[in-house]
Amino acid sequence: MEPRQIREGYLVKKGTLLNSWKAVWVVLSEDGVEFYKKKTDSSPKGMIPLKGATLISPCQDFGKRMLVFKITTGKKQDHFFQASHVEEREFWVKDMKRAITCLEGGKKFARKSTRRSIRLPDKVNLTELHTLMKDQDDGVKELKLEQENRVFNHCFTGATVVEWLISKEKARNTAEALMLATGLLNEGFLQPAGDLSKEGAESGEQSVFLDQTTALYYFADSGFFCEGYSSDEDVLLKQEFRGNIVKQGCLLKQGHKRKNWKVRKFILRDDPAYVHYYDPTKGDDPLGSIHLRGSVITAVEHVPDAKKYDIDGNLFEIITSDETHYFLQAATTEERKEWIKAIQAVSKSGK
Repeated sequence: MEPRQIREGYLVKKGTLLNSWKAVWVVLSEDGVEFYKKKTDSSPKGMIPLKGATLISPCQDFGKRMLVFKITTGKKQDHFFQASHVEEREFWVKDMKRAITCLEGGKKFARKSTRRSIRLPDKVNLTELHTLMKDQDDGVKELKLEQENRVFNHCFTGATVVEWLISKEKARNTAEALMLATGLLNEGFLQPAGDLSKEGAESGEQSVFLDQTTALYYFADSGFFCEGYSSDEDVLLKQEFRGNIVKQGCLLKQGHKRKNWKVRKFILRDDPAYVHYYDPTKGDDPLGSIHLRGSVITAVEHVPDAKKYDIDGNLFEIITSDETHYFLQAATTEERKEWIKAIQAVSKSGK
């Protein structure tokens, strides 16, 4: 029997490899949680089995990050999700607990696998391999490498890892070396350092290790750090970014030029009154900000210049004091109400 779909919507998920939090489309079924990079993707980026899993909500592991809950699988792997408001988190947690209880009662499902597995030989011990790679005399050398006006300390290239695995007879050929390196990446022993390697790690249903001299990686427990970032962000943090976070979550936003719709992560701050939006696939640098003081926020049923297949319901509009129009879409009617209420309050009270 195929599992029945219970709930779907946008959540923010902590990466299993990186510490970044990214917006994903999540589908909860009776036997597991699938998450997609985009709502329109045909195959999931990952699947979390619920049999034998446990839930912790609220999860307090991340300080100021609110509305987080944790799923721990039967194999003791942790997955962290963040909802956009309290009610949404409670709905997800309640439905997941119900699904877990049914599985504990012996209910079984049959489903076709939608993701490719990395099949490592039984004799391979990734922990031992990681220890050998870190050997100061005979392991992979950690270097200081420069790329795109940034200096990466204590890192190495993907090509270096592949060459080392073959030269030390840990792999017979490039294909086996890439399989081992991908296993190390999936288990968190290796971390991507530059933009290219990060794109590879997040590109497929399984993390992809790149055999390239421009793809940079580092040992997770090393002294890696990167220099050369602009200090503009520090200036912003002293101004519009200093307000308390009132609400955060994922919404669809219409672009001003192409009028297309993309998932953006929004963070609403109260004093000063700003909502900042981010590309959840590219890190924590904001794409833009909306000054909310004196703004008008209202629900709408129609968006100019929008094709019918682009959007469907749960729309709202922000009109700023300089008459700039922003059109947004929430995943549910309740979520739209929550956002409108929060933004209206901040627009009246914030500076």
